[in-house]
Amino acid sequence: MTLPPMDKRDFETLADFRYEIRKFLRFSEQVTRKAGITPLQYLMLLNIKGFPGRDWATIGEIAERLQAQHHGVVALVSRCEKLGLVERRRSLEDRRRIEVRLLDKGVAFLERLSSVHRAQLIRLDGKFSVPTAGSFVGCRPPGPS
Repeated sequence: MTLPPMDKRDFETLADFRYEIRKFLRFSEQVTRKAGITPLQYLMLLNIKGFPGRDWATIGEIAERLQAQHHGVVALVSRCEKLGLVERRRSLEDRRRIEVRLLDKGVAFLERLSSVHRAQLIRLDGKFSVPTAGSFVGCRPPGPS
């Protein structure tokens, strides 16, 4: 599918979307730092708890969810272990696999911060949405003839 060239309204749509994302991320950064952890630590806790089908994740899975390098996630997990937020546990099913699990302190941080984030998203209802194809000038379906 070949898309038409961008026009002014298309740039405005993209700019508005990116602006709303940035405001939410800034809000998240402030809330997590005030709570005493980094935004990346919060995202890791969230992605462990929110991993589909289970309450743990491997280093590789966390790296994918955070779009981060494997070695960076290893260091992140180590820092969170020292803070008492997570633990590494060898899998009972596959002894080669290491599962990263939340500890009670990590769950408490996550529940508190996620409640604040959810409330903020509810406040943004109607103000923050992903642009649809129809939002872009040359991508709108043709009107009735």
